[in-house]
Amino acid sequence: MIDVQNITKRYGHHTAIDRVTFSVAKGEVLAFLGPNGAGKTTTMRILTCFMPATEGTARVAGFDCADQPLEVKRRIGYLPETPPVYQELTVTEYLTFVGRLRGMVGRNLTSALDQSIGRLELGTVRHRLIGNLSRGYRQRVGLAQALLHDPPVLILDEPTVGLDPKQIIEIRELIKSLAGSHTVILSTHILPEATAVCQRVVIISGGRIVAEDTPEQLSARLRHSEKISVTLKTPPIDCEGKLRAIPGILNIFSGQTTGNYLIECALGHDLRDEIARFVVSNHWGLLELRTISMTLEDVFLQLTRHEEDLSHSADASASSISDGAVVTQDTAS
Repeated sequence: MIDVQNITKRYGHHTAIDRVTFSVAKGEVLAFLGPNGAGKTTTMRILTCFMPATEGTARVAGFDCADQPLEVKRRIGYLPETPPVYQELTVTEYLTFVGRLRGMVGRNLTSALDQSIGRLELGTVRHRLIGNLSRGYRQRVGLAQALLHDPPVLILDEPTVGLDPKQIIEIRELIKSLAGSHTVILSTHILPEATAVCQRVVIISGGRIVAEDTPEQLSARLRHSEKISVTLKTPPIDCEGKLRAIPGILNIFSGQTTGNYLIECALGHDLRDEIARFVVSNHWGLLELRTISMTLEDVFLQLTRHEEDLSHSADASASSISDGAVVTQDTAS
C-alpha cells in the first residue's frame, strides 16, 4: 500500500533524509520512530505530497507522490503534529467544511460526520467553538478530520499528544481497531505506544533507516544473552558460587537488595526450570523467577546511539582530513 524507494531530501548542503527505503502492507500498522531531527516529519511530508523528494520515489496505493499528488491525497488521511483546525468554527462546522473539500455531500456527508464524531467521542462538544476546547479535544477533532472520508491510508504524526491517560488508551484502541481495514503509519516518541499499537517498527536516525522489524525481532537481534531475575527469601552466604554449578550459566550479578540476583545465560538457552528445581531443592525460598527481555526503548537507544557515534566519527575524520589539507597547502607555499 505504501512503497518508499531510496528517497533523499536535501536543503542546500544539508541532507534531511538519505536514501530512505521501506514499505507498508495493506492493513498494517507501522510505527515510525526516531529522535528529534531524525527525518520523520520530512518523510511524512513527502508521503502526503506536501513537498517533493530530491531523489527517489514514494508511492501510495499505487500512485506516485510526485507525479500524481491529487490521487494520493484522495486516499490518505493526515494528522500533522499540530492539528489543522479552524478555531473560529464549531466542531460540526469544521468537519462539514473538511467533508465538502473531500467532495462529500448530502446523506454521505451527514453519515460520515456522525460516525467520525461518534468514534472520537465528540458528541458533547460538537456545537462548541474549537478555540474554546481543551488541547486534548482539539487533537481528537484533528483525528476526526483525518478519518472523516474513511481513507485506506492514515498518516498520523504524534496522534496522542496532549491527551489525558484515559483518552490515550481510547485512541490507541481506535488505531488498533483500524488494522486490517486501513494502512497506518504512526509517528511517535512514546515507545510503549509503538509496542501497544503497531505490528512493525521502522527506526530512523540521522536521516537513515537503522532498523526495521517487529519489536520482538529487534530485541532478539540485539541481545547477546538471556537474562533471568531471581529473588530468594533465604539465600546462603555463597549463593552465587552454588548457582554457578548449574550448567549453562555464564554470569551472576547480585542485586541492590539482599536475595536478588541477575543470571546471564547463553543466547537461546532458557534455564528457568533448572534454576527453579535447584533453588527449591535447597530450600532457599523462591519468591520470584522471571526473564528480562530487551524493551523497545533499549533497542531504540542502542541503535540511535550507535548511529550518532558513527556520525561523530565521520565528522571528526572529515575535520582531520580538512585540517591536514590546509597544513599541507601552507607548507607547500
